[in-house]
Amino acid sequence: MIVLRPSARSRTMSEALLISVIQKLNSSYIEYMTVMTSNHFIDWVIKEVREIADIVRDKKLEDGRRLNFLVSDIVSMAEHALDLYKQDGTNYTASFRPWIELIKQQMLKLGDDEAEMESNMRSPENVEDDMKYVVGLEEDVQMLLRKRIIGGYHMTVLITGMSGIGKTTLAREIYNHPTVIERFKRRVWVSNYFTHFTNKELLIKVIQQVEDPQNLHSSSLLENMDNRSLLDMLSQHLQGKRYLIVLDDVPRNMYFNPLLRALQKEDNGSRLLLTSHTRNTGIYTRDEDVHKMKPLDSKKSWQLFLKTINHGNKLTGEHKFPKSLEPKGKQMLRKCDGLPLAIKEVGKQLVEKKLSGGSEWEQLLESVDFGSTLKLLEPFYHKLDPALESCFLYMSFFKENTTLRAEKLTQIWIAGGVVSGYCGSYLDGLINESVIDVKDKSTKYRMNALLHMLSIQKAEDKLGFEILRKNGNNRSFPSPRLHRVIICSRDKFNYSTDQDKHLLSLFFHGGGYFDTSPSYWNSFEELNILDLEDFGLKNLPESISTLIELKYLGLRNNYIEELPDLLGCLKNLEVLDISQNFMVEVPNVIWRLRSLRHLYMSDMVCRKSLWFDILENLETLTYVSVANWTYELLGLNMLTSLKKLGIEELDGNSNVSKLFVSLADLKNLKHLILRGYRFRSMPSLEEIGILQSLESLKLDGLLARLPTNLPPNITSLTLIDSCLDEDPMALLAGKLPKLEYLKLRNAYTGQQMVILRNGFQRLQVMCIEELWNLRNLQSDALTFWFKKLEIHDCPNLTLPENILSMSYLNELNMVTTKSIATKMRNSDLISKIPVVNINP
Repeated sequence: MIVLRPSARSRTMSEALLISVIQKLNSSYIEYMTVMTSNHFIDWVIKEVREIADIVRDKKLEDGRRLNFLVSDIVSMAEHALDLYKQDGTNYTASFRPWIELIKQQMLKLGDDEAEMESNMRSPENVEDDMKYVVGLEEDVQMLLRKRIIGGYHMTVLITGMSGIGKTTLAREIYNHPTVIERFKRRVWVSNYFTHFTNKELLIKVIQQVEDPQNLHSSSLLENMDNRSLLDMLSQHLQGKRYLIVLDDVPRNMYFNPLLRALQKEDNGSRLLLTSHTRNTGIYTRDEDVHKMKPLDSKKSWQLFLKTINHGNKLTGEHKFPKSLEPKGKQMLRKCDGLPLAIKEVGKQLVEKKLSGGSEWEQLLESVDFGSTLKLLEPFYHKLDPALESCFLYMSFFKENTTLRAEKLTQIWIAGGVVSGYCGSYLDGLINESVIDVKDKSTKYRMNALLHMLSIQKAEDKLGFEILRKNGNNRSFPSPRLHRVIICSRDKFNYSTDQDKHLLSLFFHGGGYFDTSPSYWNSFEELNILDLEDFGLKNLPESISTLIELKYLGLRNNYIEELPDLLGCLKNLEVLDISQNFMVEVPNVIWRLRSLRHLYMSDMVCRKSLWFDILENLETLTYVSVANWTYELLGLNMLTSLKKLGIEELDGNSNVSKLFVSLADLKNLKHLILRGYRFRSMPSLEEIGILQSLESLKLDGLLARLPTNLPPNITSLTLIDSCLDEDPMALLAGKLPKLEYLKLRNAYTGQQMVILRNGFQRLQVMCIEELWNLRNLQSDALTFWFKKLEIHDCPNLTLPENILSMSYLNELNMVTTKSIATKMRNSDLISKIPVVNINP
């Protein structure tokens, strides 16, 4: 229990309010001490309110609007926390912590230059914005109206995406749509353009827009009321009315629960529409109620560009953009990566330059500066979750417009000391904050090109990052660099002998001949990360052994013929990626890398056994030949940490019985990949059922038939190039009760596939690819639960009605023929699916 500290000096009204609520909490603490086994939650709330009261006292904050709003929020939250605790005695610390921390941060900023800065709350009818430049939102508007605003069952809808993607524009299109105006008796729009948005401000702005104009309360009267009274007033104003409330640019982790309780008293079709760069808004939203905005495609990007430069007819006659330069203009526009904010900014920039200087269009296209666009994206960076800032800055190390593997991302973060332990929450965080988009089953990601530029700009200042271009004009920095990217052409690689001994990360992009003297590496005494992936490297020098602090060595997809023996000197190496180096010779030194946690290999030549079975820290091993595994290992008792294993070169002669018996001893093995030997058929895998702890299974290669006895705990199953002549869905039905993800690529040669009743009760995602002969897909839709269906390159398959009408199906992605795509788009059935992408 926290005892109040008496204060001899006079208190401000805000401090007095905080002390009063602490006294109330203390009373409850004593009252409930005899009936509750633990009062830790109330204890924690008292402590947090006490700290905020100390901030008010120590900073000698005078009562003002901003302080009043923040204190009202903390008092309201303390009272709400107490109410919840009285109901069931549950500890709600995790629910309240983020918003309380944000209030503390805002309190600490009071008294600085931005002390009494007003939040820029604006109504869409009174704001001159870029509505005149709207392109490509028709489908989004219709889908949201039909499936979530007018239709749908849930009150809350979230539009999310990175800054400049068009979230606010889409919300305004909906807000001002004639159908919405007719349906909702009350419409409210509240925008937040600063980080110090408060619940009290929100309530006041909403009340002012729903009140009867004849009975408007003054702002000063509303500001003197507490949050609970404001909530009661709002409930009275909305009683019996169907309303649409739009909260634009909602900050992270705002505590909305009291507001939601007030709004949800009547189930009459009212809607709360939010826009935010993050899914962590403080309001729980189901996946089907989240609309993730996507960049414009090349066609719509060009339409928006032309609309921007032609607006107002400022350019006339010979000044207009010439048709002959359209290809060059589209090439320039690729750098905008479909971001409307960037396209409009570039268009306006070109018009201004054309009007002021009269330069030729071709010259203007070559001189486009994205600096102003990056400045517009600055708020996005500042709104990022602070825990994700370093992860965002590390994105600068990778190539622009590249597909990023989840494993590589997290391993670079760990090697750089950015994160430790489980990294899934950081990946999820970057997705939720709209920094990266998922490309494939949460294992591959992509970052917008403009965000990548911003990460480079920020990393140069924050991380000590630099990019060196071969024979190019390189920027000089006043302080030593800690992280470096070297971009080369196919010419001989030139390097400086004046290297920075404090360099921690070194990435090579492009391609070139790696012709350096041994002394090149001598100065990299502290290097942790060396990445040469896709570089075109042929020889790895022996002198790389001097990098004794190296933790990550990326050599994937090169032309390396042989690894040096001195590679074994890298005692701190945790990640070694030498996969996709065809027939690379690997000496018997791997066993010396005792810190190794992740080892990626393929198509390797080993003249002696590698003895990696003694690497007790090894978590990932892909791929090792079945012969090496079953005949050359000394024992598996040391591989206690192995979680993911890839075995390749399986054929009819492979001893799979011995293989599965050995794998059964690996108690932590969760992910297994079995790959066949070229075009030979894989052996029978019937004995795989003994791997009871297996959760993810990938079979890559020809199969005569599927095993009938699969491990029962599998949640993810992938079949690639299996070319089965029996329907795999019929064979799998009922055998994998926990299956959530199923992918079939060139896995079946038949024409008909049947999804049997009650066969897949937990299936969430189903991917069908390259089933060239498949014509009919039959299913009992009532027994199907999956939310996402992907169909790529099945040119003869048209989906039946019972598949499209599945009530749980939330997303359909389809790449098919033009005729089938047209037929699907014209079908009324897909109108029931929230997210539909059909190409071409």
